[in-house]
Amino acid sequence: MKQNLLLTITSLLSVLFMTFHLTDDIVRGFENGGVSNLIAVPILVVWLYGALVLAGRRSGYVIILLGSLLGLLVPVLHMTGAHFGEIAKSTGGFFFVWTIIALGVTALISVILSVRGLWSLRRTTPD
Repeated sequence: MKQNLLLTITSLLSVLFMTFHLTDDIVRGFENGGVSNLIAVPILVVWLYGALVLAGRRSGYVIILLGSLLGLLVPVLHMTGAHFGEIAKSTGGFFFVWTIIALGVTALISVILSVRGLWSLRRTTPD
């Protein structure tokens, strides 16, 4: 399977898991659920644009890299939080934990693939 296709798939999965995560945060009351959460919409749109329209281009790799690094922060921030154990044991805790682990996995592989893509562009670009 081509690297760009894999990167597109992992980026799409990361965006999906990020929306699940944000929804779960709103349902649990971690986020207020107001208009302030709409900032996520343009961020996710840019991430999707980088993955779908700009695939294989330097700008696409950079957008995916930045979005994936943002996605990697989610598991780190939640799992180092004081109440993570309580959340994990609560109703719906399995989905919460699974979502942030899945987001971490897909975001990390997207980071690796986007860095590889940027590196390959660097090597093929004439000086």
